[in-house]
Parts: sequence; C-alpha cells; structure tokens
Amino acid sequence: MDTDRWVVSAATWLGNIGAETVAANSEETQRRENAALAAIKQVFGADQDEYGATLFVSHHLDEVEESYWQKHLGTAKPEPRRVLELLELRSHWGEDDRGIDTFDFTLPDNVTQYVISVRFDDKGQVEEITMES
Repeated sequence: MDTDRWVVSAATWLGNIGAETVAANSEETQRRENAALAAIKQVFGADQDEYGATLFVSHHLDEVEESYWQKHLGTAKPEPRRVLELLELRSHWGEDDRGIDTFDFTLPDNVTQYVISVRFDDKGQVEEITMES
C-alpha cells in the first residue's frame, strides 16, 4: 500500500516537472520567434542579408500578383520593408526534442513555397538567415 502511494506521488512529481519544462520550452520558443523576427528586420537590406530576407522580399515583389499586396498591405506596390510586416511562423524544428534550432517564416495564404529560415546556435543566438524552399 505504501508503495502505491509512492508511485502516485512520484508520478505527480514527475508530471509537475514535465509541466515546468513545457512552460520553459514555450517561453524559449516565443523568445526565439521574437528574436528571429527582430533579426530579419535588422539585417534586411544589408550586404550580409543578400540571400536571406532581402532576396525573399525582392523575389516575392516581382512574382506575387498585385492583388495579393493590395489585400494584405493596402497597396499594389508596397515598399519592400513592409513585406516583412506580413511574415508569419510556418514552423520551427531542430536536432533535439525541443525543435527550436530553426524557425521558418513565410507569407500568409500559402502564396509561396519559400521561407525565410532563421537558424540559432547552441547558445540561442541567431546564427544565420537564409531564403529556403
């Protein structure tokens, strides 16, 4: 009987640890999503972003119909930087269970197969921003 009580207590204790871990992971996921978006906006247009957000935006301004931009930004020909306002998280994934090494952002309404991919190093700092398909 005492053994049964210990098993239940251990399960409850482990369940609480799990909940705390999930909450911490959720906070870290949100922190990285925000950091990724800030990094995209910070490097946009800079030489080091030639194959990242800058390429993503210029490609989509050339390829996407004007009606899409009108619907989402209120103009048929938006300023390039405004396109970044539309970015939404498509997915995040990684090498470990947490899946927070890489965050992929794209435009709404499935208008493209391309993403801006932001990769984090093992310290949680942005390491690379690239356009991927």
